[in-house]
Amino acid sequence: MNTSRPRLPYHRSLATLVTLAFLSAFPALGAEPKVGEAFPSLADAQLEGTLPELKGKVVLVDFWASWCGPCRAAFPALKEIAAKYKDQVVVVGVSLDEDKEDMDGFVRKMTPNFPIVRDPKGKLAEKLDVQSIPATFILDTQGRVAAVHSGYGGDKTKKEYIEMIEKLIAAR
Repeated sequence: MNTSRPRLPYHRSLATLVTLAFLSAFPALGAEPKVGEAFPSLADAQLEGTLPELKGKVVLVDFWASWCGPCRAAFPALKEIAAKYKDQVVVVGVSLDEDKEDMDGFVRKMTPNFPIVRDPKGKLAEKLDVQSIPATFILDTQGRVAAVHSGYGGDKTKKEYIEMIEKLIAAR
């Protein structure tokens, strides 16, 4: 299975498919923010779930889905980062599962120590032009994008996350 592109669930709505096609035809409307640009407000994204206070914190936002193998592989690293930097960094998992039960089952198995919210229609992911998952955005204390990662390459990717996080913590 090719995990470089997210597999759309069979029940993905026609409206979502049309929106994805539209955004890919007009990439400027759904363009991934570049390093240094402001990340969209998670509070304004109409996500399901409760967000912690993010203001003034380094934030790692990880888009994932229950059916994604690399997403599953990334969760232990995210849990480690959330525990190690709990006073300085907020990790937020954004589920792209349309079915809440799929997300809940994954969360029960993976037991994250960080908040999970859900983007069931993929609106935020579309706005950010997320093309593959996991897709991880690391934000500085001003809410600007400091790093973007697509996919998960094990210890190499975890090391990149930690290096960027420590750089952002030191710059505060």
